[in-house]
Amino acid sequence: MAVDNSTIERAIELTGRLVAFDTESSKSNLALIDFVESYLRAQEVPCIRAPNATGDKAAIFATIGPPIEGGVVLSGHTDVVPVTGQSWTADPFTLRREGDRLLGRGAVDMKGFGAVCLAMIPEFKAAGLRRPIHIFLSYDEETTCLGPLDLLGRLGYDLPRPAVAVIGEPTSMQVADAHKSVTTFVTRVRGYEIHSANLHRGVSAVHVALLLGAELLRIGEELVAAGDPTGRFDPPYSTLHIGAIEGGTARNIVAKDCVFHWEVRGVPGTDAARIVEEKLSAYSAELTQKFFAPFPGTGIETRMEVAVPGLAPQPGSPAETLALRLARANRTIAVPYASEAGHFQQTGIPSVICGPGRIDEAHQPDEYIEIGELAACVDFMRGLARELGA
Repeated sequence: MAVDNSTIERAIELTGRLVAFDTESSKSNLALIDFVESYLRAQEVPCIRAPNATGDKAAIFATIGPPIEGGVVLSGHTDVVPVTGQSWTADPFTLRREGDRLLGRGAVDMKGFGAVCLAMIPEFKAAGLRRPIHIFLSYDEETTCLGPLDLLGRLGYDLPRPAVAVIGEPTSMQVADAHKSVTTFVTRVRGYEIHSANLHRGVSAVHVALLLGAELLRIGEELVAAGDPTGRFDPPYSTLHIGAIEGGTARNIVAKDCVFHWEVRGVPGTDAARIVEEKLSAYSAELTQKFFAPFPGTGIETRMEVAVPGLAPQPGSPAETLALRLARANRTIAVPYASEAGHFQQTGIPSVICGPGRIDEAHQPDEYIEIGELAACVDFMRGLARELGA
């Protein structure tokens, strides 16, 4: 593949600059956003930033070309997963090069993609764009996927509305048109605490939580039996998972409190989370009547925390058609992880996922991206510039 080494080297340098900012989701990303904003200003690219409610994080939206409707938005997130407890062989926030690999936290997920977008700005500007290319960098993707929502709500109002969204999660530059939804819940059980010798005079939050967990596992088996009509996902069904549980104070005390966290990942075209929530609610009502009626202040509460919409296939959409052409591919794939693409699609923007690197390297110690993947992403971006250029 013939590539302009200056653009590749610029992408490598920018990957290092972005990786150097410790933007674990529990921390601020403002230093990185400040750097990106300064870089954009130096390139004479107009941009706006949208802070979160507490002001410790922000998203940024930049436009290259005419500020009109109908362009393409290239979207990625700035936050990364923690490094605590992982066996890194060097500083995770100092990019290092080993042969064709660039190692560092976020190198593949997804600061490499962001770096390519920024490195391509001179070529985008030189293309004489008739329709704009937007760069959209968000926050909190690794925890809630809520980071882009404020700016998404402004598209078509005080910001130009793109015709296509390309979310650059790592797909080895294959075009993904589908992923599952993810909905997370927390269930809290409040029991009546008493000495375990008098178990019949209290109600154990742990015992009830175990019954609820068993019911969730039973409902999960129903999701497995319902399967995936498309046959594109691995595993080929919606899933239910209980990830953490905590409760009780001692073996001989009837537990006053118990809490567990769980999630549902639904295949597109289903509302698996709603189905599960309704079934658990009905079962919770039965348990409440059976165990908690004599004890004021006790009971079961289930609260939805985050709902990340799935990405549904849109065969023949402008996003699919354009991305397949730029990737020189003739078929799409489905990916096992969730992303911000579903939010873009819900706003009515046809969306696909296509980005450099392998998802298997994400979240791992010594996370890396191959330079050849960055080069393939540059090739994709050059095709985009030709598509939208003069």
